[in-house]
Amino acid sequence: MIHQFADDTALLLIDVQKGVHVLTHWGGPTGRMNNPDCQDNLAALVDAFRAADRQVAFTRHNSREAASPLKFSLPTGEQLDGLEVAEGDIVIPKDVNSGFVGTNLEIELRRAGIKRLVIAGYFTNFCVETTTRMAGNMGYDVYLAHDACATTNRIGLDGTDYEPELVHDMAIASLNGEFCTALSTQQVIGLLGADSKDLNRVQGNEWGDLHRFSGKNRMKSWVFGQFAAAWASVSARTCLNL
Repeated sequence: MIHQFADDTALLLIDVQKGVHVLTHWGGPTGRMNNPDCQDNLAALVDAFRAADRQVAFTRHNSREAASPLKFSLPTGEQLDGLEVAEGDIVIPKDVNSGFVGTNLEIELRRAGIKRLVIAGYFTNFCVETTTRMAGNMGYDVYLAHDACATTNRIGLDGTDYEPELVHDMAIASLNGEFCTALSTQQVIGLLGADSKDLNRVQGNEWGDLHRFSGKNRMKSWVFGQFAAAWASVSARTCLNL
């Protein structure tokens, strides 16, 4: 059984920005994306969570890479149509794959009383996957809306052009049962209204459960994470200046 998504549940949308559709940047000259229904499913999730008066949160990527279309200074850094931020939403700027590294996402979720996360967005194998892994390890009860995620083809070391469907499916397979429970958009929406006896939670890789993961320990984890992120950033900049 999976219990109803009550008011301790948030929808966390990852990098739903126009730049994800600059496919030649992400997949090279043959750039292409899987799941043409992704954006519609994302919009359906946002509408359902807002109608249920549940918390909605966004990460917004502001890349350090010079050529990236995911920059706040560019039109491609803007939110996708129909996925705009509303009053009361949590909005987290980030510049690395994880929504938790170097940000105040953990603090904002704690302030809102969030213990369960439904994650969706772009790209399945990059920022969605990294954020999902960290959320699971941090003790959140994590659900991944697999049909509200998408990614692009990837070029392998030997030049193989891997189909985006394969890249997406392998990322979901790696996450489900270890860091999260993968559900469809319609299954997530159904859980906003009632428990489901037909679904099972399969997440396994957690740093304690939320009943044992006290606020004090979570604060220590967050402080350590911020320190580590700051140190890594300083170290990287020092190396680049050598």
